[in-house]
Amino acid sequence: MHPTRDTRGFAFESTLSKVARVLTGQYGVTVAFSPDGPRVEPGRIVIPDYELNGGVERDVLIGYLDLLVARAKHSSLAQIEALPAGVAANLAQVIEDRRVSAQLLDEYPGARWFIGKLRTHAADQARQRWPKLHWRDRLVWLVERALWDEQPTLTEASHSLLAALHAAQDLLDEARQSRSTAHSIAAAQALVARVRALSAGDVNSMVFTADPVEDIDTETAASLSTPFNDDDTALPDQDTAASPPSDKSGGAQAENAVGMGQSLADAGQPSARSDGVAGAASDAARARLSIPLATEFDEITDLTAQGDSATWRELRAQARADTAPLKEKLERALSADERTRWRREQERGEIDRTALAKLATSPGYRTPFRTQRAAKGRDVAVTLLIDRSGSMAGRKIELARLCATALCDALTQLSFDCEVLGYCSLESAPMKQLYERQLAAGADLRRYNRFVERLDLKVYKRFGATDLSGIEKIDCGNENPDGEALAWAATRLADHQAGRRILIVFSDGYPSTGDGDPQVLRHDLRERVAAIQKRGIELLGIGVLTDAVEDFYPHNVVVSRLAELPSTVFSVLSSMLLTR
Repeated sequence: MHPTRDTRGFAFESTLSKVARVLTGQYGVTVAFSPDGPRVEPGRIVIPDYELNGGVERDVLIGYLDLLVARAKHSSLAQIEALPAGVAANLAQVIEDRRVSAQLLDEYPGARWFIGKLRTHAADQARQRWPKLHWRDRLVWLVERALWDEQPTLTEASHSLLAALHAAQDLLDEARQSRSTAHSIAAAQALVARVRALSAGDVNSMVFTADPVEDIDTETAASLSTPFNDDDTALPDQDTAASPPSDKSGGAQAENAVGMGQSLADAGQPSARSDGVAGAASDAARARLSIPLATEFDEITDLTAQGDSATWRELRAQARADTAPLKEKLERALSADERTRWRREQERGEIDRTALAKLATSPGYRTPFRTQRAAKGRDVAVTLLIDRSGSMAGRKIELARLCATALCDALTQLSFDCEVLGYCSLESAPMKQLYERQLAAGADLRRYNRFVERLDLKVYKRFGATDLSGIEKIDCGNENPDGEALAWAATRLADHQAGRRILIVFSDGYPSTGDGDPQVLRHDLRERVAAIQKRGIELLGIGVLTDAVEDFYPHNVVVSRLAELPSTVFSVLSSMLLTR
């Protein structure tokens, strides 16, 4: 774990969230760290996960926050995201970032320090990656430098790049004057057109021809062995992610531009086209995570307090009958643990009965008091995530429902906050139509691994709710893309303030979708499990009549007899709660 976890962990996320709410003027905006940042989502700002690259200065992370707040307040994200991925989209984001940052600095001059730290960090990233960057990515970086009035280093000052900037000086001046997202996009497209014209010889610029082997559309030898898509953009490094299902929010800013809008997770990924060796490398990179074709069709339904009261009471009575002794044992253990946490030999507080004899026999004895230590033994948040795939139908889902009832009811009575979630995937007609349109248009869909199924995510009991009746509505669906659902649940848990966070997953097999590669889904789950654990969340996999959890969750329990599910899970959770 990173040594500055207390500073940059969940408490730091909470601090950043408060800053974001002040800067945006929007109550409810939250900030989270994620490997696939930076990006802006509705009501949420995602900052690159500093742990992926050995740590980043806190001021740099605040700089990321300032930049993303500026995008959220002053940029039309939809217009940027609608651009075809490629160099024009990267340039548009660079121009737009300079425009919105200037507006933010006018409103909050104090942000200049943090933006400056972010610029320094971006320069360091560019310097490290420079030898492997494609010519067009170098051009994007130098345009960004020019917009920020920064001088290129000797390493960056290649003949053809400087010639291209010189020939497009009038367009750079116009980009500096951008007053809207549409203006930024138009300026970027004009820059690309000018550079292509220079390369083709349509514009008279003798100096540009001095370096004919590199231009905006050809490859360099240094970039031929790295992942690259057919749309002229590099694949981001998808090695780990603990983020929720999101839409196209990466957009242009998630592409392989060098500047400060780039993800830390992407920092080591140069550009290349997908031919020859690059095709194989591209396939390997894409196989790391299961990426959906679209997430706009995914549905999250909150069923908290929407269950039938009579059915819920019957379910709760049955659960209490099965687990009442376990709950009482846990409560006694917790109480005993908390009673031992005292500071003795104090000059004030409550009388310590063990010191009364000493008080009577020792004249001048002045410390017969004790004070209770600040104990956070119950400052724990627990999330139960239930696989709702079709294979869970019947007795399995009934016992999962009973188990969730027993755990949630007991945890609530013992002053632990908890949440109950469920997941599956279902075929979506609108998503299938989108997939067919993409196929007909000849789009490269090799990077995706969920094409026609949407996520069906349910919240049966959310954190803080006292009415648990929604748990009785736990049901089954179709398939189970475990990795995506796990990331969604972990993000919700990470956003909840608590000293400890425990995520328990109920599963009865391997991840599956009707239209995805099973190997990709399995690798995806392993990567997300690893990323979630790095964030300090305690993760437990419960195998319901299956040992598949042993392949994915380092901490796991296999329940071989269904009748033992509630008592086994309760015992394991009790052990976790009593272990500090």
